Amino acid sequence: MAEEKKVAVITGGAKGIGKAIAEAMRNEGIKVHIIDILPGDWFVGDVGDKETLEKFAASVISESGHVDYLVNNALPLMKGIDECSYEEFQKALSVGVTAPFYLTKLLMPYFSKEASVVNIASSRDRMSQPQTESYTAAKGGIAALTHAMAVSLAGKARVNSISPGWIDTTGSDITGADAVQQLVGRVGKPEDIASMVMYLCSDKAGFITGENICIDGGMTKQMIYHGEHGWTFSPEN
Repeated sequence: MAEEKKVAVITGGAKGIGKAIAEAMRNEGIKVHIIDILPGDWFVGDVGDKETLEKFAASVISESGHVDYLVNNALPLMKGIDECSYEEFQKALSVGVTAPFYLTKLLMPYFSKEASVVNIASSRDRMSQPQTESYTAAKGGIAALTHAMAVSLAGKARVNSISPGWIDTTGSDITGADAVQQLVGRVGKPEDIASMVMYLCSDKAGFITGENICIDGGMTKQMIYHGEHGWTFSPEN
């Protein structure tokens, strides 16, 4: 009897990091279900909407019957405290935190043995720029949600998260200071994240759960002080 085909579910899989993950999965012969708000040949819908998530989950189970890998990747809104409305902030949390929680809850009864959930957080879960509150709160939330779900889903699925740093999704050749400031000398690529997703979903990561792995070229490890190592600070008037 032929081995049952593996099944992956990816939110926000139409472009960027999500697309790279979907392509990596397909290259391994995995059947991929995508939901994205962008139009295309996938399930088109807003993950921030409860009924949409329910319909999507039902369609996945109707078509595939089980889920091996769930990647919660959909991108929340980024707006700052000066301009972000209450409704916009709530929407960011709906997409970035509530959707991963609820989709996992909906699909959990259909997880195969040794299933894996990977949540895409951000290095902004531990550091910030001004006026990024909605996005940062959502990414911090999904990082914390990860270890909570890892405990609750023990024996059903491993749950981990990845915190990307600067990942260029445009295919540009970024050089100069933007690249050199990274300890590895370049800006990240979507494939850098997809490779880690594939590892976390594999048997090789069978002893890893509840972890957040930061993939940022070392930027969160680099201490920056004015006047040292070429760094300068020019306060705005």
